[in-house]
Amino acid sequence: MEVCVDSVEGAITAQDGGAARVELCDNLFEGGTTPSAGTIALTRHHLQIDLNVIIRPRGGDFCYSEIEFEVMRRDIEEARRLGANGVVIGLLTPDGSIDIDRTRVLIDLARPLSVTFHRAFDVCRDPIAALETLIDLGVDRLLTSGQEASVLEGLDLISELVRRAGDRIIIMPGGGIREHHLPKILAVGVKEIHVSARSPVSSPMIHRNGRVSMGGELRLPEYERKTTDAARVRAFVENRDR
Repeated sequence: MEVCVDSVEGAITAQDGGAARVELCDNLFEGGTTPSAGTIALTRHHLQIDLNVIIRPRGGDFCYSEIEFEVMRRDIEEARRLGANGVVIGLLTPDGSIDIDRTRVLIDLARPLSVTFHRAFDVCRDPIAALETLIDLGVDRLLTSGQEASVLEGLDLISELVRRAGDRIIIMPGGGIREHHLPKILAVGVKEIHVSARSPVSSPMIHRNGRVSMGGELRLPEYERKTTDAARVRAFVENRDR
């Protein structure tokens, strides 16, 4: 079980709850972007389990400029230097295909770390062709919701991907998974799952100014945030082992 986290504290909580690996991100509101070097280093210091780091320079689409691609290359080098076990990448061409040339460059740069292709796959044009491309490139695992809003909605495609992939690549469902979904998801033959297991916690701030937001027009609560919940991680472990 891989738990997606956005802080050092979240990573420690995931480990304490029984996770086998964490995917470390920043900015989960936009689907996750590359965390800071300090966050990677301190997370590595506190973890005994595997640490994968997302390499994504911004939110939005997965078609990157030359400068953004250079940022990704440097971030992979830094993640490797700081002790990550794997990186998580996803690059597409404007027509919705896997960006083969750039993906190959990043894979070669990342080795010997493991490489996961993230949910950029879920907005690619042809999922079966994309699967074969990723296998040919030597990607270790594919994170996917089955090209739907949640894993349960995309379970038919996930099942097909598992069947086609065999032992050539790990298919790891992720997206909207709740604890009680696990038996149905595991029944299609997946060996790994990706969850967030977060719950809201209130800010410790006593003085509060509700008139001001530090975000844009779509305002998140300033005095509440979501963080990794050890009880939810343990619940996933318990449902997995039933």
